[in-house]
Amino acid sequence: MTAMQPHPPEQRASSRPVAFVNARLIDPASRLDRPSGLMIQDGLIADLGPHIMAGATGDAELVDCGGHVLAPGLIDMMVFTGEPGHEHRETLATASRAAAAGGVTTIVCMPNTDPVIDDVALVDFILRRARDTALVNVHPMAAMTKGLLGEEMTEIGLLRDAGAIAFANGKASLANAKVMRNVLAYAKDFGALIVHHLEDHALAKDGVMNEGEVATRLGLRGIPSAAETIILERDIRLVELAGGRYHAGQISCRASLDIIRTAKLMRLPVTCGVCINHLTLNENDIGPYRTFFKMRPPLRSEDDRRAMVEGVASGDIDVIVSAHDPRGAEGKRRPFAEAADGAVGLETLLGAALRLYHNGDVELAQLLQALTANPARLLGLGSGRLVKGAPADLVVIDLERPWVVEPEQLRSKSKNTPFDAARLQGRALLTVVAGRPVYNYADSPGP
Repeated sequence: MTAMQPHPPEQRASSRPVAFVNARLIDPASRLDRPSGLMIQDGLIADLGPHIMAGATGDAELVDCGGHVLAPGLIDMMVFTGEPGHEHRETLATASRAAAAGGVTTIVCMPNTDPVIDDVALVDFILRRARDTALVNVHPMAAMTKGLLGEEMTEIGLLRDAGAIAFANGKASLANAKVMRNVLAYAKDFGALIVHHLEDHALAKDGVMNEGEVATRLGLRGIPSAAETIILERDIRLVELAGGRYHAGQISCRASLDIIRTAKLMRLPVTCGVCINHLTLNENDIGPYRTFFKMRPPLRSEDDRRAMVEGVASGDIDVIVSAHDPRGAEGKRRPFAEAADGAVGLETLLGAALRLYHNGDVELAQLLQALTANPARLLGLGSGRLVKGAPADLVVIDLERPWVVEPEQLRSKSKNTPFDAARLQGRALLTVVAGRPVYNYADSPGP
């Protein structure tokens, strides 16, 4: 594939048009899937269709996609970064490089940094740092309670005006139902999206993996799925009471999917996401106490994993996220019960998701919709679709290219991947943000 050369982040897209030809265009939002071409200019999609082909593109720079998929760039709406406060684990710059290599053109960073993103100045800091150092689009998600303590609501209106794209409480569920009701009611006035972590602290306390036979056999304390469903059930009732746009950040079990389906039948403004790990891994992967598989929510049973896949295939699960959470060796190289939760995932998100396509579990368009169009719609972004005038955030994907995940080759600062030595099929060949190439597989070292 002939491809554009990556530019540094501060360099703007050239005014010269660029024509992508010999491509399989897939736009999940419109269900477009056909051999075609696409033209970009000034950072936007200028035209698309079968008439854009080699020899009919004027003075445009030509990119021959070699018959590979050309789709909207992926949007990951759950990325934990270390900046500010824990730059030794990850920075916006390193996270963006990992994202670009994985075909992710937009990341939404979570508010549980140090200090917490609960102030207008912190939102502005993230936006400025991203502008100066990141290769991809970065949007901050602000805290819904001050200090993520669950006691006092933040200034949602001011934070939204400053650039916060949504509101969350990090990895802590908001236990106080009255505060949660007020958050939903206040957010409704601004059309703000509330993203919530589902875990009853009392039930999950001291638990380190899914409650069940495997946990018993390993001698580890379990976290029952009820710890997730109790909070989800309560939140749905509060949405009924107060209104407001509500998004369950990660669901992980069949019972939660049933609750979401019921809420949607009731036409409540409720959506949900699932982590790629809960779509492709289960509790048995923990094996001999492998701490890179320790995460929150925990990996569940194979039946729950199958339910998550079914939810993506049916469209009941709206979004797939990486839940990228970098952890250093000091946090992971410990006994399982003492190890930190979390796994990196930006660079492996696409390859791992394509397992579902290659296995015949989820149609390609449906899979890409959960990675592009749906998060764009929930977040109010103009990207995530292939239409004239949309931002030229694109990815060229080779669906068949095999590769092996080598942790030391990953671009994240931390290497805590559960896909260590995994064989994946399919990867990004070229990633374009606002019309500028930020990753080219042919010219980039690494997996």
